[in-house]
Amino acid sequence: MSKNLVIVESPAKAKTIEKYLGSDFTVMSSYGHVRDLPEHDMGVDTENGYTPVYEVSADKVKVINELKKLAKDSEVWLATDDDREGEAISWHLKEALGLPDSTKRIVFREITKTALQNAIGKPRTIDIDLVNAQQARRILDRLVGYELSPILWKKIRIGKSSLSAGRVQSVAVRVIVDREREIEAFQTKSSYKITARFDLGAGKVLNAELPKNFETEELALQFVEKCVGADFHIKNLETKPAKKTPAAPFTTSTLQQEASRKLSFSVSQTMTVAQKLYEAGKISYMRTDSTNLSEEALQKAKTQIETEYGTDFYFRRIFKTKSESAQEAHEAIRPTDFSTLVGSKDRNEQRLYELIWKRAIASQMADARLERTTATISISKTKEELIAQGEVIKFEGFLKVYLESSDEEDEEQKGMLPPLNIDQKLNLDHLKAIERFTRNPPRYTEASLVKKLEEMGIGRPSTYAPTISTIIRREYVVKEDRTGQERKFKEITLKDDTIRQQVNTEVFGTEKSKLFPTSAGMIVNDFLVNHFQDIVDFSFTANVEKDFDNIAEGKVRWQDMIDGFYQNFHKRVSDAAGEKIDKSLTTREIGEDPETGKKVSVRVGKYGPYVQIGDVEDEEKPRFASLLKGQLMETITFHDAMELFKLPREVGFYEDKSLVVNIGKYGPYVKHDDKFYSLAPTDDPMAVTTERLVEIITAKRVLESNRLIREYDENPNVKVINGRYGPYIAFGKRNLKIPKGTEPASLTYEDVVKIAELTEEKAPAKAKAAPKAKAATKTKAAAKTKAAAPKAKKTKE
Repeated sequence: MSKNLVIVESPAKAKTIEKYLGSDFTVMSSYGHVRDLPEHDMGVDTENGYTPVYEVSADKVKVINELKKLAKDSEVWLATDDDREGEAISWHLKEALGLPDSTKRIVFREITKTALQNAIGKPRTIDIDLVNAQQARRILDRLVGYELSPILWKKIRIGKSSLSAGRVQSVAVRVIVDREREIEAFQTKSSYKITARFDLGAGKVLNAELPKNFETEELALQFVEKCVGADFHIKNLETKPAKKTPAAPFTTSTLQQEASRKLSFSVSQTMTVAQKLYEAGKISYMRTDSTNLSEEALQKAKTQIETEYGTDFYFRRIFKTKSESAQEAHEAIRPTDFSTLVGSKDRNEQRLYELIWKRAIASQMADARLERTTATISISKTKEELIAQGEVIKFEGFLKVYLESSDEEDEEQKGMLPPLNIDQKLNLDHLKAIERFTRNPPRYTEASLVKKLEEMGIGRPSTYAPTISTIIRREYVVKEDRTGQERKFKEITLKDDTIRQQVNTEVFGTEKSKLFPTSAGMIVNDFLVNHFQDIVDFSFTANVEKDFDNIAEGKVRWQDMIDGFYQNFHKRVSDAAGEKIDKSLTTREIGEDPETGKKVSVRVGKYGPYVQIGDVEDEEKPRFASLLKGQLMETITFHDAMELFKLPREVGFYEDKSLVVNIGKYGPYVKHDDKFYSLAPTDDPMAVTTERLVEIITAKRVLESNRLIREYDENPNVKVINGRYGPYIAFGKRNLKIPKGTEPASLTYEDVVKIAELTEEKAPAKAKAAPKAKAATKTKAAAKTKAAAPKAKKTKE
């Protein structure tokens, strides 16, 4: 048996590390966290110093037992990730395995032979301050969720699933809700933009524009009229040198933002793919808020740049991290070997690796040198002047490798101007005054939300992905595309000294992968703002993060920090429990039904927001209609609400059967021949045509016809089916995987039975018990494992 046992969190990481450490080391995985607070109990003794009660997760009992056997005759090295969460995992492993406090802890920011040898040569013990910082976060979040969620269940009844509140998640929802209300309150204004196009001959053109807009159509028309018969000349040419400087190497948040913009990755997907690259030893640790690069990395980047591009392209840069809490000993995200251009055979892993490689390499390259030219164009009949701008790249520098993308979706790239001379007369091809409209503040994408949270100091690199995933899973927020709307705009054109006016149509407001609040999200947000201001206060939440930093540095006892928050919070929970809910949060009257005179209101219920005509007290039963996708209880108009009562709507006939469109608890659908077909998210149930409905029905039939691969006379409940994620065996109520390399259609009944016998049948999942709202001074979990909170050390290890 090996004398050295190294424990890491993941099997992939273990496999990579084992290649470098040799036969003297056995590397095993804990498969993530091994202990946590109990699932169905608070697990925090609020009356005795907030002592947490931890228990080994049910699925980790076997892992812990195996590790105990190996640890018995080995020297243990705890090699979990180099951050607070990794430190906490090491501490939980030490406690669960009964290891001494002197157990060796090693850390590294990349999985390379050099990094591992350095770590083995400089072991330390577990940093209790880091453990306490992570523990304080876990306990604070448990107290908030455990005490606040029951208040939401009692006061607000929305949907079938239980409402819940989280500290960082609730703030993220508030950011999105606030932006939605900004958009709703935004007043669009129009103005007229002047552009001109000049024909220089030989196929060359010059585009210019007036550097100001006209507020009214009348002023724009007056300007265009002045240009009739006017002479246009180059009045001035001004050329200035300029430069572009590369961005810093990636931190966690900037990687998430850029991967979203350039690769269309979700924040969660970015972190999953980056984790695989790290565990394979291809990149440095991907949870960091430092832009620093080690001296070794700087030298490797220098060698790669000078070899690949030449010495002129190299420029050494040391970036200063903006985050106050960032640890400069940590590094930005970078390749472990800059000479490695292929990081993975997997397409997404390679795309992300290339992005990381280019950003890191570009950060050590020379500035791009540009030449920017501005041409001023005089107009003989007015003092107003047109401007044409362009730029020429004189030296590519870092642009040869990488250019950071922008949040601006329509950023114009200025091209090079054609050769021009002062006093040169220009031939006007046409001049236009086009009506343009001010834009409302943009809705958040995952990337821009991460940027906003980081700017406000809310959350940390490891929290952004789970925060966004959680608020989407809870249906407080939806991430989706939405089609734009049509609007008219006016255009005045001057061509050949003739003015022509016309009205055109454009589509505006198209949204792609944007975050929208739901009615439930807005209601819960308003309840928290009204009753628990601290929980959703931006400054308060940012200050909590600073408290965690102070705990990590050994400046503050975590118990004191928790107590300072909990006493006031717990009192507020108690007060809120006895207060009546403001009905305006869940009910909004919007008018009267013109036919019956009964009041029309918008409410929330078991299946989400709906419109109601009448009251339950009326003799006649109220009428109900669910809101459409994208409609909010807060903003729906009376007209749009009444339109919903036109459903169910008979659109036409197909195969001599009616096509009836309606909305159910799972969204809009069409009913045909007693069968139901879901409409696509882009289909408007109020406007969908017969042709489109036939298309939906036909597509579903084709899908279903291809679904069945094989069935068996021996047992009608056994089939081979082509599912959403590929072929599988439906064996009664069990779904079985088909062995790799097996042709699904070739499976005999005997083959299927054998596969069923070899596949372990999972026990049915137990229903989750609702957590209790009071503090757990004594719990069942305590009888299993009660771990005292680690004591703050007096001196740094």
